[in-house]
Amino acid sequence: MKYYIIAGEASGDLHGANLMKGLLQHDPSCSIRFWGGGKMAAVGGTLVKDYRDNAVMGLVEVLGRLGSILRNLTFCKEDILQFSPDAVILIDYPGFNLKIARFAHSHGIKVFYYIPPKVWARGESRIRLLRKYVDKVFIIFPFEVEYFRSKGLDVIYNGNPLVDNINDTPSIHMGREEWLRSHSLSEDGRPVIAFLAGSRKMEVDYLMPRIIRTAAVLTEKTGGRFRYMLAAAPSIDLEYYRRYTEDSDIEIIQGDTYGVLSHSEAAVISSGTASLEAAVIGTPQVVCYGMNPITYALARLIVRLDTISLANMILGKHIFKELLQGDCTPGNIADEVLRMTDDADYRRRMIQDYDDMRAMLGERDSAARTAADIERLIQEK
Repeated sequence: MKYYIIAGEASGDLHGANLMKGLLQHDPSCSIRFWGGGKMAAVGGTLVKDYRDNAVMGLVEVLGRLGSILRNLTFCKEDILQFSPDAVILIDYPGFNLKIARFAHSHGIKVFYYIPPKVWARGESRIRLLRKYVDKVFIIFPFEVEYFRSKGLDVIYNGNPLVDNINDTPSIHMGREEWLRSHSLSEDGRPVIAFLAGSRKMEVDYLMPRIIRTAAVLTEKTGGRFRYMLAAAPSIDLEYYRRYTEDSDIEIIQGDTYGVLSHSEAAVISSGTASLEAAVIGTPQVVCYGMNPITYALARLIVRLDTISLANMILGKHIFKELLQGDCTPGNIADEVLRMTDDADYRRRMIQDYDDMRAMLGERDSAARTAADIERLIQEK
């Protein structure tokens, strides 16, 4: 079998890597060509484009990169034809991937969408494209099953692969002192507050100044009670973070987000997959997010949800607080951190809700089951 996989973001790289492991487990001789990142490259196959060279979000930002995006589309189409895969597997990244779905379908190539567009959040115009150009859609959130089937899509839900990603990470099973030593850090007894600023530079640029100020506010209010750790995204060079943290007491750890979360008392997180990861691990959190004001105003007209966090969506209630745009201030963030660390009832309720949410995410080996389904569907042609 020959597979062409396209992942355009850090979360897609993670999910793509697990799917590739499953594909190779079922067919060790299969050939995989992909757009992704370091996690997928570590599994095997041939990396065509690194997602870090293409990551962009927001209408205003996309318009500024339109020429590059169009060139990548043209290149991708040519590369697919040259490779002639048995299937194209698309992972999220809908603005780009739906165009590739149409192209691949028009050339008689099987198209599978693993983690489809969040049409339940941003309107349903893309459902028609999924119906028309995609052979099978694989979802990873339980609430999507009923939604997509009500729209005429016969989706497959095999659970959420984050369960495997997290449980298979050695650092979450270490004691705190051992974990600190693994990062050449010493124990000082203070509880850790984790900061996750996002996987794109524009997210980091928005949140890091607020993170720096939040740490200062917390230190002032508590007399230095907390230790601060920033879980740096692997897609961003450490020096990019250090220009923000050089005059602060925030320690930076890259490549071990799960370890940072599991050994922290509470976390301040940019929205996205990291928020769900914190919930699966069991770390109390506050989600903070903002963007270009024009992009935000346009998003408010399009997005129809009262929450932006996946964990809140899965359980259908606000498990934790979201501080968006104008509410995302150092004072508000610091107040919420102190509530999570000092209000025992609030903390207990959040952790109990996490337990309920985890039970809805399914059993282990989700990606392996999806890989088996893909191989079976190709052979049915």
